[in-house]
Amino acid sequence: MPSVERVTMPKWGLSMKTGKITAWIAEEGDEVAEGDDLAEIDTDKIAGTLEAPRAGVLRRIVARAGGEAPVGCVIAVIAGPDVPEDEIERVAAEAREQLARGVPAEDEGSPVSGIAEVGGKALAYATSGGGAQEIVLVHGYGGDKNSWLFVQEPLAVRHTVYALDLPGHGESGKDVGDGSLDSLATVVTGFLDALGIERAHLVGHSLGGAVVTAVAARVPDRVRSLTLVAPAGYGPDVDATYLRGFADAGTRRELRPHLDRLFADDGLVTRQLVEDLLKYKRLDGVGTALRTLLTTLVAPDGGSALDVLSLLPRDVRTVAVWGAADQVIPVSNAASLKGRADVRVLDAVGHMAQLEAPGEIVSAVEAAVAG
Repeated sequence: MPSVERVTMPKWGLSMKTGKITAWIAEEGDEVAEGDDLAEIDTDKIAGTLEAPRAGVLRRIVARAGGEAPVGCVIAVIAGPDVPEDEIERVAAEAREQLARGVPAEDEGSPVSGIAEVGGKALAYATSGGGAQEIVLVHGYGGDKNSWLFVQEPLAVRHTVYALDLPGHGESGKDVGDGSLDSLATVVTGFLDALGIERAHLVGHSLGGAVVTAVAARVPDRVRSLTLVAPAGYGPDVDATYLRGFADAGTRRELRPHLDRLFADDGLVTRQLVEDLLKYKRLDGVGTALRTLLTTLVAPDGGSALDVLSLLPRDVRTVAVWGAADQVIPVSNAASLKGRADVRVLDAVGHMAQLEAPGEIVSAVEAAVAG
């Protein structure tokens, strides 16, 4: 029998239980390709776009715009035109019944959280998937593992994916030591050891891009590929005002203007995002950690304090992605990677490309994995 694809409410983050469908971008009867935008979904953290998991025809929309659905529940059906209508209706009827009962689906594919002890530091992480290829996602300055929430799930369909909180961030311990690039690379290498990951595909955003580059320089035999998303240290241009302002901001009014600079679409800076970051910044030890790490990123004159291009191994497959509208680490820095990496520039995307264009980041990681 021809296959039917059940499109489910995704789990974008460990705490997500339900999602609200704010709009369907595709309509019933539309032909869609894998990766096409299907619907806009609002979570308790941030709004995102659900993409088609496979090519076909959008035969049924089960959950209408304006409604909520539990994670894992079927919200639409994709199939080829040759699939009988009665089979489509059978699948849709089962999904409507489950939605009416409000019963969440089994959550077997959800990220599993854990703590790894590395050099006396507690590192929080989330694991999902079970494929042979192992991918480690490393966030940027002031971020955490949830900054990958739109990327981890689609990658986990084919691979085993780990998203970790660097020291000083998320649920990890707040002691960053001297905050140097070398010490952060030591932590990530120790994370590979602690979880028994022999060779990994490393993905790093911003500061995380510099960190994974340093890991590749240190243990190139353990790095299968690098995907760098607006990486720090690959050029002189950096918005020191943003970085210093983020570190110093202590109120919503002080923080919000800095967060607007992270996105091409500042509408993505929700009240919840601001509140979550303020809550994080008020934790014991976070202020000291951010100020210490700031000296790793920004020189006294306001330029970049990092220069990692010389650390990039020439025999490690590298894909770099930049948002053309990045105001924090501008795309002008991408020129340094000419001839050294597959460089992809995304129009109308800012510094947080993994949130604004997650499908493009997934595509870049898959290209790096494929070699």
